[in-house]
Amino acid sequence: MIKKINLIFMIFIFLSFFNSAFPEENFFDEAKKKYYEKNIKESKFLFQRNIVFNPKDAKSYLYLAKIYKSEENKEEEKKNLKTTLLLEPNNEEAIYMMINFELERSDYTEVNNLIEKFKLVCTNLCKKISVIEKELKNIESKNES
Repeated sequence: MIKKINLIFMIFIFLSFFNSAFPEENFFDEAKKKYYEKNIKESKFLFQRNIVFNPKDAKSYLYLAKIYKSEENKEEEKKNLKTTLLLEPNNEEAIYMMINFELERSDYTEVNNLIEKFKLVCTNLCKKISVIEKELKNIESKNES
């Protein structure tokens, strides 16, 4: 019985050491802090690094999309928004950003599809629906003229 307890204790010690020697890397919090401090270059690097260790972290892709939007890198913005939505299909902020992205591209069919999805998932950004619909109607009426 004592040998069994000692063996369990030794395994516990080994596993504790192993987990502390090789912690799971997570740079998201530091990256987010740098983002809000307007240290975009450092935050971008940390979000990218976080993705290396946590490839399913949708929030890192979302922040990268925001960074690429500010850098006016449309291709990378869209790629990161799509990845965010692949990982979290109901991420309302990513859907909202994608709506604006598609509005800029004048892809009204896609905007309408995204608005319908947005209406189903919105919790914090619901007040944006009327603004988007109004903007869409204004653009459509200009195109009809």
